[in-house]
Amino acid sequence: MEPEAWLRGPLPDVDPYLMPAAHALVQAGEDLADAVAGLDADQLWARPGGAASVGFHLRHIPGALDRLLTYARGETLTDAQRAAAKAEATAEGDLATLLGGARQGIERALAQIRATTRETILDARPVGRAGMPSTVIGLIFHAAEHTQRHTGQVIATAKVARGPRS
Repeated sequence: MEPEAWLRGPLPDVDPYLMPAAHALVQAGEDLADAVAGLDADQLWARPGGAASVGFHLRHIPGALDRLLTYARGETLTDAQRAAAKAEATAEGDLATLLGGARQGIERALAQIRATTRETILDARPVGRAGMPSTVIGLIFHAAEHTQRHTGQVIATAKVARGPRS
C-alpha cells in the first residue's frame, strides 16, 4: 500500500506554502476512485437517511473547486457557473462520467495552484455577491478542505449505499 499523498514528498512545480492544499487534492482524487469503484446507478444516486447522494458529491466537487478558484483568481462567477451550481443536485450522470469530472476538476485546481505565485497568496479576494473577505491562500486552502470534506461524504455514503457486506 502506497503512503498518503502528503508522505510521498513534494509535488513538482508546487510552491511549498501551497503543498498541503495540493497534497489534499491529490489524496481526494485517489480516495474518490477507491470509494466509488463498482457502484451501480441505484447506489450512486441513493440518499440513505436523506443524505446527499454520492452522485451529488461527485458533481459538487468540481463545481465548488471551479467557483472557489474563480474567486482566487480575482474573478466573479458567470451565469453558467451559477446555473451549474443549481444543477448539482439533479440525479443524472453515470459513475464514469461523474468520477471523470471530479478528477478533471481536481487536475484543473492543481494546475491553478502550480500557477499561483507566492507573491500573490496574501492578496485580498472578495467572495460571493456579498464580497465576503478572503485571500488567495484562504480560497485555495478552503477549496482543498471542502474537497476533502465531500470526499469523506462520498466514502461514508458509498459504504451505506452498498449495504451490509456478506
